[in-house]
Amino acid sequence: MSAVLSIIIVSWNVRDLLQRAITSVYASWGRQSGLEVIVVDNASHDDSVVMLRADFPKVIVIANSENRGFTGGNNQGLATATGDFLLLLNPDTEIVDDALPRMVEYLQSHPDVGMVGPQLLNPDGSVQSSRRHFPTLPVLFFESTWLEKLTPRKLLRYYYAQEQPDNATQDVDWITGAAMLTRRETFAQVGGMDEGFFMYSEELDWCRRIREAGWRVVYFPEARIVHHEGKSSEQVVAARHIYFQSSKVRYMRKYHGATFAECLRLWLLGQYLWQIGIEGAKWLIGHRRPLRTARIVAYQQVLKSKLQMANGKWRMSESANDESQGTDY
Repeated sequence: MSAVLSIIIVSWNVRDLLQRAITSVYASWGRQSGLEVIVVDNASHDDSVVMLRADFPKVIVIANSENRGFTGGNNQGLATATGDFLLLLNPDTEIVDDALPRMVEYLQSHPDVGMVGPQLLNPDGSVQSSRRHFPTLPVLFFESTWLEKLTPRKLLRYYYAQEQPDNATQDVDWITGAAMLTRRETFAQVGGMDEGFFMYSEELDWCRRIREAGWRVVYFPEARIVHHEGKSSEQVVAARHIYFQSSKVRYMRKYHGATFAECLRLWLLGQYLWQIGIEGAKWLIGHRRPLRTARIVAYQQVLKSKLQMANGKWRMSESANDESQGTDY
């Protein structure tokens, strides 16, 4: 018997957050039937699978022997799901009130909508940016780099879809991947996530394919979900930079061509080289040397990777790949 709503959660070593997320899922759905929860565990070593089987026996658990990334894990869950509606949900989220039935009801009453995203909240209750327009070329070159402040404010306002207030339901180009609800017909038409994106930009690509197939993508703030987004640490993790920037390069290649992609790759590598020089200068004058050393090592790994991906993974040593697993999923 198929479900009404299948929820797919890809998790890696976030047992306590995962437990809170699933508890909130069941509370939001209430006593109605038709809920299917699937957790894809990417080879956690914090007893997440043990917790799931003990505390949530109804949850379908897919325990991977290796980390298949955000895209690979979600595709496993999508292939298993039986629901008419499919929600990709981060393990570091908590559903607020009846957000889940509200989102399902919205898709049921709007048959031309292929993807809907809730309003994401920070733990303090403030609104977290989660809606976007497709990035223009200047945005791809400057956004989320240390030169972002040079980007014309008008371009960034458009990119972050700030022309309408946070509390207005609105059509957008894409939504961020912490909570993405689609319908089975949409998934059957466009397929799952592109596993060439190990993580980052995968939701941008998926929403773009959904839009190009003729479906609407909608930001729906009447449904709210708290997202415990990872806090920035002073010690930079190289893998996060590598995955983020190389995914941006892949997106550029896929939608704007190889020439622009190569220009972007070289531009980004040049920025990391410049940053190594800045951090080195700060180290020489004795300013927070442990931090500067950590950043220089991280940026050197970015340069070593050349921001080139192989089968969705960056070309580095096995030890560096081990470090890369401590990410948002």
